[in-house]
Amino acid sequence: MNTYRASMQELEMFAAIAQHLSFRKAAQARNVTPSALSHAMRHFEERLGVRLLQRTTRKVALTEAGERFLQRIGPALADLSQAVDELNDWRSDPRGTLRISMPRSAEALYFESLILPFLQRYPEITLEIESSDALVDIVASGFDAGVRYGDVLAQDMVAVPFGRPMRTLAVASPDFIARFGTPQTPDALLNFSCIERRFPSGRRYRWEFWQDERRLEVAVRGTLVLDNNERILQAACAGLGIAFLHQQAVAEALVNGALVEILVPFTQAREGFWLYYPNRNYLPAPLRHFVDWIKQKSASA
Repeated sequence: MNTYRASMQELEMFAAIAQHLSFRKAAQARNVTPSALSHAMRHFEERLGVRLLQRTTRKVALTEAGERFLQRIGPALADLSQAVDELNDWRSDPRGTLRISMPRSAEALYFESLILPFLQRYPEITLEIESSDALVDIVASGFDAGVRYGDVLAQDMVAVPFGRPMRTLAVASPDFIARFGTPQTPDALLNFSCIERRFPSGRRYRWEFWQDERRLEVAVRGTLVLDNNERILQAACAGLGIAFLHQQAVAEALVNGALVEILVPFTQAREGFWLYYPNRNYLPAPLRHFVDWIKQKSASA
């Protein structure tokens, strides 16, 4: 009879591999190398005398024994993690790690005003931010929360405003306007060269305007397609086309005259970024404090 007693570290290691079904991703989450994790997992299986994982050159899958084992230990690990986390309520400064996925534009806009002050207030919390404009499954990818533009989210998610609603402005350089004129309506943009934005999925962003409470979408066209707001701003200032950027991103360029806002009557502060996270009965202390922080700052903005 095998009387081997698994350690907490081994159980958490297996749970991480089972969650990600990838040694590379699990190793990244546990801050070890994939080879070290694979080696440790193989030794764990040998000591148990049971194969928990089915490995191929392309993927990792759970065996039947692995699936049943995960079903048994998963709730127990969650309870233990919650018990340890609840000790934060007895500390003056909560501890732990908070992993967030957010678009690069949100990070650029709010890093100084929301994120840095949070870390100064809670110095014992480790914050890991992954900047990506791709749509991320935060649960499958091991994130505690995500930030997304607009509040259209899955039903099992909770969303709170992340910063204030923003106007997205159509802007162009004075030189561009002098050479090509100014569109007077959103649909007139189809006759002008615009700097397009492409998402990681390959989809191109449709510019959104408002007229008499009606949303107008325009699929603009141009000779330059980018996926980075900073480069779009640079290209617009260089006179390469009309750009569509958040008000905060172009504020300095508008003040110094590098850019001019156009189509003013058709833009409104309608949407903004939202912080979203799974709807659970218990939130880990780092996430709970971050949510409260964002709510407080958004209410006072």
